[in-house]
Amino acid sequence: MFLFFVGFACSKQEVPEGILSEDKMVEVLIDIHLAEGLVSSFPIHYDSARVLYPYLESEVFLKHHIPDSVFRKSLEYYMLDIKTMDRLYARTIDSLHVVEKAITPNPNQ
Repeated sequence: MFLFFVGFACSKQEVPEGILSEDKMVEVLIDIHLAEGLVSSFPIHYDSARVLYPYLESEVFLKHHIPDSVFRKSLEYYMLDIKTMDRLYARTIDSLHVVEKAITPNPNQ
């Protein structure tokens, strides 16, 4: 019985200091992908998009009150565990689908 509790306690790892929580990471990833989608939807040349995207990316970090270094360090941390990264992206994609449905007009209305 003791081993069960020790194993259960150890299975949920604490996120190291300086790493975004999974929930916060998903929030930032959603906004990063929205910014990427926005830039790709503009009828501008690739060179202009390369200038615009970093600006929008910095706005995402300002919105979430995090420096880009914390995001990059967090991304590197989560990428070390493919199952965790897969879970984060599944949540991100699900949330992006919700956003897409909210902004896409329903033809049945």
